[in-house]
Amino acid sequence: MTIDPGAIPNFGPQEPPQGPPPIIKPDAKLIGDLFEQVGIKYGTDDEGDIVASWPGFRVYAMFRGENKELFAVRAFYERAYPLEEKQELLDVIDEWNRDSLWPKVYTHTNEEGVLRLVGESQMVVPQGVNVDYFVASVMNWVQASIGFNGWLAERLGLEVEVDSVGQGGDDDDDDDSDGPGNNPGGINN
Repeated sequence: MTIDPGAIPNFGPQEPPQGPPPIIKPDAKLIGDLFEQVGIKYGTDDEGDIVASWPGFRVYAMFRGENKELFAVRAFYERAYPLEEKQELLDVIDEWNRDSLWPKVYTHTNEEGVLRLVGESQMVVPQGVNVDYFVASVMNWVQASIGFNGWLAERLGLEVEVDSVGQGGDDDDDDDSDGPGNNPGGINN
């Protein structure tokens, strides 16, 4: 019996990549492609931002600035809190902000007096960015936004329905829970 040496897989060292990873100018299409690659369902809002929803919050990937040089991932957490509990909530998110790199979380009170939380991570990319660094940052920021939701629920003794990057919950994005304040920017799926 003879064995063809070409049929044996080579598990040895691979050739190193030639040169550094490419520098890219990221855009919404890249974010959409990345989300599709990892299985995150998403839509696009009225401003062209990429939006992914999980039970209890939405994550927006957005570009701002004259030349779209500021990239941000923002998480809008839908749970409303009484204004009387704002100081307690500030103490809790101060703990998160002190102990975690991202997202940085702050309170937002809308015109109707509804208090909610927003998480945000930003990167300035005026001349472009290393593609590997950008992809790793986006995925870390999204995962950290999910992690904050779980951490907050545990810290405050609340129930949470989110599991990792999986988007859990039902597949019906057209329910009636998207009232004023629950859907910043309006999503077009």
